[in-house]
Amino acid sequence: MRTAFVHALVELAEHDERVVLMTGDLGFMALEPFRDRFPDRYFNMGVAEQNMVGVATGLADAGFIPFCYSIVPFAVLRPYEFIRNGPVLHGLPVRIVGMGGGFEYGTAGPTHYGIEDVGVMRLLQDMAVIAPADAEQATTAVSALSEWPGPAYLRLGKNDKLRVPGLDGRFELGRVQEVRSGSDVVLFTMGSVGAAVVEAAEELEREGISAAVVVVASVSPAPRADIIRLVSGCRHAVTIEAHVSNGGIGSLVGETIAESGAACRLLRMGVDRPYGERGGSEAFLHETHGISAPCIVDRVRRHLELKSAS
Repeated sequence: MRTAFVHALVELAEHDERVVLMTGDLGFMALEPFRDRFPDRYFNMGVAEQNMVGVATGLADAGFIPFCYSIVPFAVLRPYEFIRNGPVLHGLPVRIVGMGGGFEYGTAGPTHYGIEDVGVMRLLQDMAVIAPADAEQATTAVSALSEWPGPAYLRLGKNDKLRVPGLDGRFELGRVQEVRSGSDVVLFTMGSVGAAVVEAAEELEREGISAAVVVVASVSPAPRADIIRLVSGCRHAVTIEAHVSNGGIGSLVGETIAESGAACRLLRMGVDRPYGERGGSEAFLHETHGISAPCIVDRVRRHLELKSAS
């Protein structure tokens, strides 16, 4: 999604001279289109993410709209207090851009996993949290952020070629995107694992299980009305995310079901086992943590069989 993000940001900056891009010494061979077009609005802040957010807060207070770019754990976790005490407490339009959501930097080891970010960012009041599922949706999301007055977190994946069938770039703050209909179970997903979820739903269909697929890209503002509508019409829901099981869309959907009183059983699929012992490719780690397409098919099948038996 990097190329899509940068091109969308260039287009945004063409029409809004307040847009500024800052990087924590990352994004080489990716951010150059913005740097070359707007050299006076591009700043490499070095390996100093806390300072980057602090400077961005000052720029936002002066009327600019800064985008702060880094790998997910460095964009979110390292400067978290600065994000809270700066743009959040002052209601300023600083955009934190986290690259490599999930296990996309898995070969660099657990320090580079981006699997706690959505949980901690959705704790912050009035922080928009957006996790596009593919490059086309990332483009639409960047455009939608131009209407958001406060701080925002944009969680991106690296793969520009990945596409989620049926999504077609659709995005709207506070809404979900339904990409596949189904009557037996609703599969809610977030981020670039969405393509695997659609693949799993297609296999489940061949096995006689009708599975709807819903992309939750706008985690905050939360699409609670859409979630209630979807779970009210189905007895089973499953959340699948490259994120720890607590705090992400598994928690969001679970909270919504509990508060609405919907008669829907929930299975949460995410990272729910220790993850510090090894690194590896994204595909390897998805398989290890049970969120690859075959793992999704197996767990959904077993979940429905167990609930039917009970």
